[in-house]
Amino acid sequence: MNLTEKPDFVTWPEIQYVYIEKIGQFSDTAPGAWESLFKLVPEISKNNTITGYLTLYKIKPAMIYRAGVSVAAPPAKLPEGIEYTIFKGGTYCRFVLTGPYSDLPEASGRVFDLVAARNIKMRDDFFIENYTSDPKTTPEDKYVTEIFIPLK
Repeated sequence: MNLTEKPDFVTWPEIQYVYIEKIGQFSDTAPGAWESLFKLVPEISKNNTITGYLTLYKIKPAMIYRAGVSVAAPPAKLPEGIEYTIFKGGTYCRFVLTGPYSDLPEASGRVFDLVAARNIKMRDDFFIENYTSDPKTTPEDKYVTEIFIPLK
């Protein structure tokens, strides 16, 4: 697994975020959330400019998983089943995984171990997985995913 072990400290900007939310174990909810979202991307794109693909998730008190896209402006004419929020962003530490999405569960576990070992204080907010590679044009072993941990 190709994961940076020393985090960068960054500010994530406010974004317009449209998503599908699922509650439960991520291994159960994530695939279906993304499958549903990908089916609706063409309709979302008709009236909105997609600027990125990302997951927002919380672990406690319930496991909340949001598969979504950022859009350039407040969205217009969203398909049924899509939710919208302004995600305020904030200060995060960032780790970077290079490799297939199947490495994400292991990488996330390692990130949480590194955060605990460094005694990094987290705030109660959404964690972010930002998918910076286009799977249609990037080889799987070259995918880049940024993992963001919300800081106090």
